[in-house]
Amino acid sequence: MEKNIPLTEALFYILLAVRKPNHGYGIIQEVEDLTKGRVVLGPGTLYGAIQSLVKKGWIIIHSEDTESRKKKEYLITEEGKQVFEEEVKRLQELVANATLMKGEH
Repeated sequence: MEKNIPLTEALFYILLAVRKPNHGYGIIQEVEDLTKGRVVLGPGTLYGAIQSLVKKGWIIIHSEDTESRKKKEYLITEEGKQVFEEEVKRLQELVANATLMKGEH
């Protein structure tokens, strides 16, 4: 497994948004909702990131609807889940250490 930690915030939220099958617009909406509008993924950013994640094997194209403008749904892979969990652990350590240090002042 590649060591690609830390993940960018965009990659982190995309992986989070494809824990169940989701299409591009759904990912954009979910990320915006989760971050209360703080993170807004533009289509260029999103599709560049998706291509990169598919190439790494962290997400797969789950389904492709050939009827409606080729709406693809994406889904996280086992490797993607591992990478995501490693990043969550790293972030938890950061927060724990920051909390610990704040207590010393």
